[in-house]
Amino acid sequence: MPFDPFQSVPLGRTSLEVTRLAFGGGSIGGLFDPVAGNDAVGMVDHAWSIGVRYFDVAPLYGYGSAERAMGAILAHRPRAEYVLSTKVGRLVRAAGDVRPGDDVDLQALGDQHDAYYPGTAGRKVVFDYSADGVRRSVEASLERLGLDRVDILYIHDPDHHWQVALDEAYPALERLRAEGVVAAIGAGMNQSAMLARFARETDMDVFLVANRYTLLDQDALTELLPQCLSRGIAVLIGGVMNSGVLVDPRPGSHFDYGPAPAAVIERAQRIAAVCDRHGVSRRAAAIQFPLAHPAVTGLIAGVRTPAHLDDYPTSMRTAIPGALWDELRAEGLIAAAAPTPR
Repeated sequence: MPFDPFQSVPLGRTSLEVTRLAFGGGSIGGLFDPVAGNDAVGMVDHAWSIGVRYFDVAPLYGYGSAERAMGAILAHRPRAEYVLSTKVGRLVRAAGDVRPGDDVDLQALGDQHDAYYPGTAGRKVVFDYSADGVRRSVEASLERLGLDRVDILYIHDPDHHWQVALDEAYPALERLRAEGVVAAIGAGMNQSAMLARFARETDMDVFLVANRYTLLDQDALTELLPQCLSRGIAVLIGGVMNSGVLVDPRPGSHFDYGPAPAAVIERAQRIAAVCDRHGVSRRAAAIQFPLAHPAVTGLIAGVRTPAHLDDYPTSMRTAIPGALWDELRAEGLIAAAAPTPR
């Protein structure tokens, strides 16, 4: 059954409603390749023009530049007509303001520092999940956005900072929610195990799960998604293309923001072959698969061109024969328990 990309759907148990298709700011921040400021702003404007009304960003994306691009458009749109999320856990600083002992996020690929976001010379990102760091992060984000509030705050990638994120960042977000400063709080990560811990040990509203519930990788299926379903935690899925390897599986493709391992490429090639046999776009299959799970509210599309963004609503509306999902399951390429579109 095709999906309506611009349908407004409830965000879990919160008062918010979001479009099933959201726009994410990672790529317009210059992920892997710099993006001109006008192009970034133009992408946000295009997302708005086609009907997207949920926008997600983070200080990390372009070391602040994606938030500025988002704000350049959204600050001139009716505030009640969209939902905006950003993240805490990293602070953007001028390189000269980084102090000895600061926990600098090097964003390293191999030996290349800042390789995820080239073109950010003069700025660094410092991990800070303290309560004070949360406050400063929110203030800086609002200044870059040119707005007086955001709707959702996520704890961003606390993989190696679990205890301080639980002891300080989470209570700080909980206070902001209780005070009505934000409507919802959550966490956004590229892993599912720690999000499942957050589900068990906190009272979060929403998780952004990147790369861990896709046609290629269903790691979140066994523990995280059932937890979210039973607790009423909304789930947004990012990275449905697993950094590109799912659509273009060949040596040199990216997976999890780095070079794809041979075993991953081989699995993606098998998925692609099944899609090709059924005459189904690989992108359409990748986009629709996670939406079939009842815990999943919607998708966050992190793209940098209008054509790639426009492909999402087209793919969401495409009819896909049930035989495709049956063959993928029979081949062991999707989990037996994974719901599929019908």
